[in-house]
Amino acid sequence: MTYEELLIKTAREDERIVVMTAENRALVRNVAAAIGSRFIDTGITEQTMVGMAAGLALRGRIPIIHALAPFLTMRAYEFIRTDVGIANLPVKLSGYIPGFLSDGNGPTHQSIEDVSIMRGIPGMEVYCPADENDLITMLPYIWQSPSPAYVRVNHKKTAYTHTSYQPGKAEVISTGRDITLLTYGFMFENVLQAKQILEQSDLSVGLINMRSLKPVDEEVIISSALKSELLVTVEDHLLTGGLYSIVAETLLKNRLTASVFPMALKEKWFKPGLLQHVLEFEGFTPAKIAQKITAEFHHHKKIANA
Repeated sequence: MTYEELLIKTAREDERIVVMTAENRALVRNVAAAIGSRFIDTGITEQTMVGMAAGLALRGRIPIIHALAPFLTMRAYEFIRTDVGIANLPVKLSGYIPGFLSDGNGPTHQSIEDVSIMRGIPGMEVYCPADENDLITMLPYIWQSPSPAYVRVNHKKTAYTHTSYQPGKAEVISTGRDITLLTYGFMFENVLQAKQILEQSDLSVGLINMRSLKPVDEEVIISSALKSELLVTVEDHLLTGGLYSIVAETLLKNRLTASVFPMALKEKWFKPGLLQHVLEFEGFTPAKIAQKITAEFHHHKKIANA
């Protein structure tokens, strides 16, 4: 099932659902014909769309709204914070082409601070599915939750079949004594392949698909820190405010220390280009991820044994 197929099916089953877009119909081309007047295209007016969605939510509707992630989370931020967040309304924010998925676009169209921005709003839930299968697995819960939610829409098709979604819980792919890889969203597949490369060097490697960054699965972070020598966070997001920050906050909150190696965009936007070229240039291909982690792990062992 595709994102659009699930959206149409769910909207037909629940009259409360209203689907909205700010002239971004790539994934919802057939929804208007399927649900009629409950599909609203406001044009390139993200702020207006969010305000309308808040009003509809106040009238008992469940608005599922769509826009390019950078414009949804930044241009309409005040409206999300004030109209949706303060009132704690069940508006579902669907952000297109987040992170590296905005590969061909320059800094104005890159959404690499969206997790940080959205998780700062009280009551806002933040979800980052690994691929379309993960997205479809998670959405029924997200859409029925009474809370506002931001979803990094990721419709990438992969061969991986994910387990059922448990609210607030990460998906534990494997556990590892040496290294645990923590990731989310589009980077999952590359990190999975990097794990396989690392294991060729007889390393015991765990992998966690975080899925939800707010609420976050603190238990899996803590257990990984206690079981593994090195935690590695991999994300197509700025270093500040994303998963690395979440891990640090969780460890500090629980009075724990751990060796954590972050792989993120450090004080820079990424160089635009074809997706594979972006990953190569920024060092996020499976091979480069594995290479960097291997070097860090050996450095960690050297210090530990000194």
